[in-house]
Amino acid sequence: MDYNFDELPPRDRYALLTAVVVPRPIAFVTTIDTAGNINAAPFSFFNAMGSDPAIVMLGIGDREPGVPKDTAANILATGEFVVNVVTEAIVEPMNLAATDFPAGMSELAHVGLKTTPSLRVKPPRIAESPVNMECRFLDRLEYGRNRVIVGKVLHLHVRDELLDDRKRIKPGALDAIGRLQSPGAYSRTRDQFDLERLTYEQFLNRGKS
Repeated sequence: MDYNFDELPPRDRYALLTAVVVPRPIAFVTTIDTAGNINAAPFSFFNAMGSDPAIVMLGIGDREPGVPKDTAANILATGEFVVNVVTEAIVEPMNLAATDFPAGMSELAHVGLKTTPSLRVKPPRIAESPVNMECRFLDRLEYGRNRVIVGKVLHLHVRDELLDDRKRIKPGALDAIGRLQSPGAYSRTRDQFDLERLTYEQFLNRGKS
């Protein structure tokens, strides 16, 4: 089967893309509006895109043509946001926070999650999330109803129990959740395996005794 995306409606393109680009990490993003109201919303069109500098990108679709969602509007107005990692312990309240609450209403207060102050940005962190990235807005790209937000990671918070003796995150310690296909499929990150990265010399000599 072949699909010409120029001939498909957006709903069908979304269903196909989210079924094959898997698993997708989930950014549970906290922002504040210009009146100081806290907003929290999850996005799975998200990833880290570099480490020098450390940058992340969020893909946030418009609420309707030309009308940004609260998260995008808040980031563009204040220049700051926090990415909170979603683990299985908070996957249910994360899902509830995806409800289309009225603008200015704090989702966190209604889904049973608490906040804790950030160090370098005004939006707070989600206290129940074990990893938080404080970010500053860098740039945006707009294509149709897609708003791609680029942010620089200023500060990373990681719970101590996730770290090894070298202060690196232990493999498998972060029980993160990934998004699979729409509407409600998710995956756990517990089922992991390792593959060794080879040098070119090792590649040439593979299988030789």
